[in-house]
Amino acid sequence: MKQIKVGIMPLKEFQAYTQAIVTGKHKRKRGEPTIWFYSMASLAQVLSDQNRELLTLIAEEEPDSISELARLSHRSQPNLTRTLKTMERYGLVKMKTGERGKKQPSVPYTDILVDMSIRDGAQWA
Repeated sequence: MKQIKVGIMPLKEFQAYTQAIVTGKHKRKRGEPTIWFYSMASLAQVLSDQNRELLTLIAEEEPDSISELARLSHRSQPNLTRTLKTMERYGLVKMKTGERGKKQPSVPYTDILVDMSIRDGAQWA
């Protein structure tokens, strides 16, 4: 069972957090999120019920191409391609080039953990 941890941190705090890492004021700790969203709304949009079902479908069926995934998911290929690009940008989906240049989606984990603090970002300043 491979897990991926996502966090929610407002953009301003995220910028301070990454600056603290770059300047050596903060060393990433084991277990910190590897994927960040700027708001609960952005997380909810990317990991909507429909998109979580898509992740499950990819993990279970291991489609050979986006075309096959479109057929399996009953979603239009252009819409599906946009969704997969967004998910790939966040690291939720991996795309590799398969036979004859076909893009093959995969999900490299079994669980998504959400980490969200109620503190402000003062610890990164």
